[in-house]
Amino acid sequence: MATPQTKDAETFKITGNWDSMARLLKDKFAQLTDADLKFEPGKESELIKRVELRLNKKREEVINIIKKGQTEKA
Repeated sequence: MATPQTKDAETFKITGNWDSMARLLKDKFAQLTDADLKFEPGKESELIKRVELRLNKKREEVINIIKKGQTEKA
């Protein structure tokens, strides 16, 4: 049974200006590369997996980092 947090992670969609968000993430996490942050619509899971591996964080943590950045940017 999926918990609300797990379901949220599975259906996560990136909203807003990703280029701007990617710059903020690179400023905050210098180890991220342009390749790590390359985003293609519908392929959020692949992006999250790359960031997850680079930052050595769990999927939910990466999603929360991105969500926090989206709300700060809005």
